[in-house]
Order: sequence, then structure tokens, then C-alpha cells
Amino acid sequence: MNTLLKYSLAVTLIFSITACKKYTDLDIQNPNRQDESNFWKTGTDALQGLNALYGNFYRNGSPGSRWTPFYFDIRSDDGYSTSPWNELRSIGDLNITQYSFEVNHDTWWHHWRGIYRANQVLANVPDISMDENLKAQYLGEAKFLRALYYYNLVTIWGNIPLILEPSQPADKPSQVPQEQVWAQIEKDLTEAAAVLPNSYSGEETGRATKGAAYGLLGRAHLQQLEYQQAADALAWLITGPGQGIYGLMSDFGDNFKHTTENNMESVFEVQFKMRPENSGEDGPMSNVGTSRPPFFAPPGHGFNDANMRRWVVHEFLREETASGDRDPRLAYTALYDSTDERGPDFTMVYGSSFTSKNYDPAIQNRVWYRKYLDDYFRINEFEVFNSPINFRIIRYADVLLMYAEALNGLNRTSDAYPFVDRVRERAGLDPLSIARPGLNQAQFLQQLEHERIMELTGESLRWNDLARWGYFDDPAKLAILKARDPEFNNFVIGRNKYMPIPQSELDINPNLVQNEGW
Repeated sequence: MNTLLKYSLAVTLIFSITACKKYTDLDIQNPNRQDESNFWKTGTDALQGLNALYGNFYRNGSPGSRWTPFYFDIRSDDGYSTSPWNELRSIGDLNITQYSFEVNHDTWWHHWRGIYRANQVLANVPDISMDENLKAQYLGEAKFLRALYYYNLVTIWGNIPLILEPSQPADKPSQVPQEQVWAQIEKDLTEAAAVLPNSYSGEETGRATKGAAYGLLGRAHLQQLEYQQAADALAWLITGPGQGIYGLMSDFGDNFKHTTENNMESVFEVQFKMRPENSGEDGPMSNVGTSRPPFFAPPGHGFNDANMRRWVVHEFLREETASGDRDPRLAYTALYDSTDERGPDFTMVYGSSFTSKNYDPAIQNRVWYRKYLDDYFRINEFEVFNSPINFRIIRYADVLLMYAEALNGLNRTSDAYPFVDRVRERAGLDPLSIARPGLNQAQFLQQLEHERIMELTGESLRWNDLARWGYFDDPAKLAILKARDPEFNNFVIGRNKYMPIPQSELDINPNLVQNEGW
């Protein structure tokens, strides 16, 4: 079994953020009990502490799990929610009024729990007498994971604290300027990249690598429009020492199945596995699968809480392959009446035809995100919260497109073409250098917007793409989103770019200030 899935029941006691001691004068110390006073002594302790950090990925609000797609996909112009749960639907509606409801609170809380666990590793492992190379690796992994959590926090909530030491129950941290958070993300990833290995094998597969650190570092710089730094980081994977480690799978769909995980296109992915459910957190038999699919599956097979806008389908149909066929990525991206281009009679929905579903007319025109659904091996998602499909946080196709965007930002548009060509050619499309040669910088960026929709829809990247391209700050660009997605009529510039901080956090920490407009 992958060692990332091996973490002991003791984790619950050792890595809990808060603790309460009563009647300490009556307590008798149990010498056999593990707690922070007798942990962090050996290399095994260091590994268990690090595994507990990876173990936080299995919580609903962590990156790649149940709730984050609602912030990065459903809240974007390509998605919307039809959930009967009003608070969940309000995320996509851009009109949330209950700031402390489960989804908003758990996403905030589970990200901070990840940071707390990373800080424990970084504070305690340096003093352990152990193999120095392994120690450096473990610290690099913790820095990578802390940076990943901070990347999500700063892009979802914007104004957040920066906590670099294990928290104490009485702590009441204040927010810092976003620039400080970004600087720490860059520092952590730069230091991680210096010590992490290029790859792992066997049970260690899935741990953070040097390529993962450079990939996330490039993403962080690009999000801040720091094009040269982004290009420098991403180049490691494409033209630098990492060249040859990564590549594009011949079958696009292999990036979204549990049978083809950790392939050459994967730069970093969350490791999920089917295990017994409802067995508590952080224990040997805990559920370490993802619970995303039930919330994204269509009616009759899931809760139907998430839908894709149909304009995305039309975007795919704008262009044919070099042989005159439909872009094959559409069938992996969207589940709808014509996922099979022959139509509803041939489109399979969890083992039977779309036609046989006899959907209400109000539903027949809907589109569902297909990536990461279990429809290729299950007949429904109801009450199954342990999907084994790993979530790809960073894959090589995204690295290529980010690199092209960075080069274009440096006014090196002609140099950027080959990296877009590689992504298009995998899908069977003509190279962009043939289909649309001679684009200027602005035209090329507009083309990249199209390319990223085709390649990356449903992978929790869209919201930050729109933010980076200025759609949330420019009334003219916001009007484009409103035309695609009526929910953006609720978007207020200066407010909706970031989510409101849970009110429950403001209530216990007077040093936190609510985001503007909420």
C-alpha cells in the first residue's frame, strides 16, 4: 500500500490543533501514551507526522476533495449549482449569505489544519537525529504542501493570516498583506525544489517531487503576472533538467481514471483509495477516498449539485480535428445528451442510454462535468463517498499552457507556439502554428483562453484563470461573463473576487477583518 495511506490512529491525538486539559492536578501521566511531549524523537516519528499532513487531503474541504471544486469550477462562468441545499447553491450564485455554513467553514478550516500540520513538521523535524537526506526531503515535502494550502487560501479568501509556527489555542493572528503570503509561497517552493527528488518509486509514489515544486512555483508566479519568474520555474519541467520526466499521455482520458494514475502526465496528484467508510478521521481504517463524484453526478446517479454551462460544449464544437472529427476531449469533459456524437440513443449514462433516462424536459438540456466521475466502472454514486480516482493538482498539459502564457507575457509569442501545439496535437487538432499563425500578443492570449477551456475545464483552475486575466476587475470583461453565466449578474467588483471569511472565525478572533463588501 502507498505509504501516504499509512498513518496511525495516534495521529488524532498528536496532530489535533487544540487540546483541553481539566483537573491537571489529578492527572497521572501514562508513560505508554504518545503525545507531543514524547513524539518527534525518531525518523519514524518524522515520517508519521509528514504522512498525517498528506492525510489531511482526505478531508472534505482540502485541495482536490469534495468542496474545493465549488469554489474554483462551479463559482466560475463554466459552472452552476442546482443543489436543493440553498447554502451550497449560493456559492455558485455568488450571493452567499450564511458565511459559516458547513462548506465555507470546512474549506477554511481544513486548509488551516493542513498548514498546522505542515508547521508541526517544519518546527519539530529539524531537531530529530535521523538520516539527513531524508530529513531534508521531509522538510521539502512539508514546505510544498504548506505552499499548496496557502495558494488556495490566498486565491479563495485573499486577505488571510500568515502562520509559520504551530498554532496555540490562545493565538489570534491578524491578516497580512497578500504580497507577504505570495512571498512565503515562493520561498517555500523554492526551498522545496532545491531538496526534493525528481521522482519516487513503489510505495513512495505520490509524494511531492522537484517537478511538483517547480510546477506550483510557476503557477504562483503566473497568477501574479510575474512572467519571467513563471517561465524560469516552468522551464525546469519542459526544457531544463526535468525534460524527459514528463509527457502527454496518448489518451487524454487516462488523466481522470483510477486505472491510469501517477502516469507521465502527472506532476502532482492527491492519492485516493477505496477504503471502508464512516470509520472516523485519521485512523487505520479511515476513508481515504474522494467524495467528489456523488455531488457532480446527474440525477438518478448522484445528488446533481453541480452542472456545466452548455456554452462550454459549443466552445468545443468551434473547431474540428485535422481529420474532420469532433475534439475527443469533449466526451471526457462533458456528460450530456450528445457525449456520444451520435446522440442521446448512444450516449451512455452510468451503463444505460441518455434516452432511457426519460429526463424531465427541464433537465434534458443540462450538462454535467464528467471528469472524475466513476461512470466508467459504477452504475451510480449514491451513498458512495470513497471514489479511488486521484485528483491531478498539476498535470503536464497545464504546465505547457502556463509556459506558453508566460512566454507570451514576455512578448515572446512566436516562442510560445510550440508548447500550445503539443497540447493541440495530442487532441488531434492542427497545430496552432498552422491553424492560426502570426497572432500578436493580445490575440495569442485570447487563443490561450480557448485552449485552456478545451483542455482544463472541470479541473479546478477556471476561477483563478479568470482572476489572472482581469475578468473580475474590468466591467467590460465582467459583461462577457454575465453573457455566459447569468449568476455573474450578482457579481460586484471589489466584493465577489474573494469569499467571505466564516463568521464563526471572526467571532472567536477579533483581529480578523471581514473581506470588503461582505
